[in-house]
Amino acid sequence: MPRTDTTHARGRVGVLLPRDLPVRDVLPYARRAEELGFDQVWVVEDLGWRGALAQAGPVLASTTGITVGIGIMPAGARNVCFAAMELATLAQLYPGRLITGIGHGMPDWMRQAGAWPASPLTLIKEYTTALRLLMRGEPGPADGRYVRCEGVVLTETPDIVPPVILGVRGPKSQAAAGEVADGLLLAEPAAPAYITTSLRHMRSSSDPGAPEVVTYDAAAVDDDEDAALARVRDGLSAIGEPGWAAHIDPLPFATQLREHRAACADARQFAQTMPASWVRQLSIAGTPDQAREAIKDRHAAGATSVVLTPTGPGSLASLDSLARALDPRP
Repeated sequence: MPRTDTTHARGRVGVLLPRDLPVRDVLPYARRAEELGFDQVWVVEDLGWRGALAQAGPVLASTTGITVGIGIMPAGARNVCFAAMELATLAQLYPGRLITGIGHGMPDWMRQAGAWPASPLTLIKEYTTALRLLMRGEPGPADGRYVRCEGVVLTETPDIVPPVILGVRGPKSQAAAGEVADGLLLAEPAAPAYITTSLRHMRSSSDPGAPEVVTYDAAAVDDDEDAALARVRDGLSAIGEPGWAAHIDPLPFATQLREHRAACADARQFAQTMPASWVRQLSIAGTPDQAREAIKDRHAAGATSVVLTPTGPGSLASLDSLARALDPRP
């Protein structure tokens, strides 16, 4: 069973359900994550893989208490009224066990699907505002540039409305999370410096309440630190590309990292040859004690939930090793 934590979701640890996990392993993976004591399991929605809502329902049904996070549903992919109905239904059936992540979506994918707006920031602000109102049973807001649901009211609403957090990277989008959402979802790598910077962006326009801050990180745990670091490297191969600038800029070795990426022939060479000290900061990897310390550092920086992304072959089998990074039960 998930561990009990009554401090506004602080100190929680989750695990990501990999998008390429064989379908036969999806529900066993979720059940095993719960058995091992993870607080949350997160499902992803990447174009061409599996839908978030279609995964979340069965995962909730096949477990008993673990929280299921959706990270993320692109704002341009679904009409907000029908998205609110789906999410409200899940929240009714499984009270207090759902967190909803909304984002822009990857621009190339969204353009392929004909769902990339001229102003992604305007869309996500309108969408998030409407989604939260509708799930609370309040009338939809006045029609905006993209979202039109004025006066729509859901008759079936949950007693516990799920938090809506924004999976966004840029300063303006993170500031928007402070205006219209319950918090942030920070994609990997979520080093403590990136968490701190993101919170600064969000709090520039948020209320003083403590927000939900969920972080993703590539993870590997082994008694042999070198083995864990070797296994996690492939999960870091995309770092250094332009889309990850927000993650890199706060790092003390940002300039050196970019120079290293430019000197490498490809992303795999970049990941395989970066210094071990960088790997430790850009992932949650090492011995169980080292992984626990990395998780604590992220919590100390402001994360309320630290989500581990399995790396290397055998995602289902790797759950047991990742669980060794959990604090012992009281």
